[in-house]
Amino acid sequence: MSTQVPEANLSQVIGRVAAAIDSDWLSTGDRAALRRMSPDQPPLAFYRFALRYLPEGWDSTEELRRDWTTLVAGMAIVSPNPHRPDLPFGQALAEEGYSEARLERLLSADGDTQRTLLLRAARFLAAKTAACNWIHPAQLLLTRHADRREQCRRRIAGDFYSALEKKQREVV
Repeated sequence: MSTQVPEANLSQVIGRVAAAIDSDWLSTGDRAALRRMSPDQPPLAFYRFALRYLPEGWDSTEELRRDWTTLVAGMAIVSPNPHRPDLPFGQALAEEGYSEARLERLLSADGDTQRTLLLRAARFLAAKTAACNWIHPAQLLLTRHADRREQCRRRIAGDFYSALEKKQREVV
């Protein structure tokens, strides 16, 4: 990962970001600004937030800055309580009825398209008042190594299809 965050510490960073989004420190106006922000033009509230809670090097490249902006926006969209470490991202999407076609587009996309689709998935979860584990979306955006990125895609898809299969067994 080129996030300046060792993979083992990403879960700590995601937990810290989620807690900060839900904290009293963050004003209602700042939280709303984070929900509405675009990865291309983050508001001042984002920079104030980023300097406190994001890892060193989060803005070392334009692409990395956009990825972190997307993650913070996605978590803010799903708040309150956006991060559920016990519920994988793919599983949460499947349990809430996210379509396979939308998941395929999200997992096969890159760059700005993937950021846009991830924010749409966050809005989908928010509409269902569902939280998820944000580590897999973070890895999907932040991982630069092709093999690790593919592993992340397979993990999200595997969690999605396992949850769908379980859901179908319960119906039968």
